[in-house]
Amino acid sequence: MVTDEPPLNPTQQAVLDLLGAPPGARPVFDAALATELRDHLERELASVAAMIPEGDQLYVSKQQLTQVHSCEAHLLAERDQPFSWSVPRARGKVAHKAIELSISWRGSPTPAALVEEAIARLTEGVDGLADWLQTRSEGDLAELRGEATQRVTAFMECFPPIKPQWWPVPEAPVRVELFDGRIVLSGRVDLALGQPRGPVAGKVLIDFKTGGSHHSHTDDLRFYALLDTLRLGTPPRLLASYYLDRGEAHPEHVTADLLRATLRRTTDGVRRIAELLHTDAEPGRRAGPYCRWCPALEDCPEGRSRSEHDLD
Repeated sequence: MVTDEPPLNPTQQAVLDLLGAPPGARPVFDAALATELRDHLERELASVAAMIPEGDQLYVSKQQLTQVHSCEAHLLAERDQPFSWSVPRARGKVAHKAIELSISWRGSPTPAALVEEAIARLTEGVDGLADWLQTRSEGDLAELRGEATQRVTAFMECFPPIKPQWWPVPEAPVRVELFDGRIVLSGRVDLALGQPRGPVAGKVLIDFKTGGSHHSHTDDLRFYALLDTLRLGTPPRLLASYYLDRGEAHPEHVTADLLRATLRRTTDGVRRIAELLHTDAEPGRRAGPYCRWCPALEDCPEGRSRSEHDLD
């Protein structure tokens, strides 16, 4: 059979082999699992909802859960720090937008062309990123183009062309509201593929990473899997952190026990975040590799000691 599609390189074929699964190999979940998880979540967080002042909302993301389970003082320091855009912060948004465009773009666009179009579209927005892009120097924009193009190139080199029948959703939002919106758990998955068929799991959640592996990358995807289960009633079948600079995937199959463990981590984290924000609870301090970027480093003996050790 003649086909216009170019052959896959070995890394692309490995991704295709990892993500694909015949119908008979896909797990079937108990239809009552999502109800069990939601009921447990609401029981555990009822007292937390009572801490939140009337009219306020507690938003919890993967980053906040990672921070509260790592160093509570770091969590509070980050919350007090005004957010500002920079090239390192913007390159991920630009790369993700370019990857989103690549999935629906007809023909064979180059990574550079996709990045250029992504920057143009983001510049036309009405948010803080658009304001930042509109005021950048040509040097900043050139740096941003170069770094985002590296990521998009790595994606296109490592991933097989994504087909519409795979139900691709880049930057897929996941959100669960509890107690009439008083507590909101939310996130955004870099790429979701597939769909469940009744109780048969079919979705794959993928986050793109660069640099070294970290346990928080696994925790992030498990959190997304929990939210997607509560949203759809059927869990995803597979999670994968994909390291673009290494062409390497770290996959994990979703099980009911994994979701229950993630639920416990989530409720513990949400409860502690609420205590830190709405009671007189004293934040704990735990030194780690994140200390070097913490806004409270100068006033934290544990963090300074860790940072000095890392420089030795």
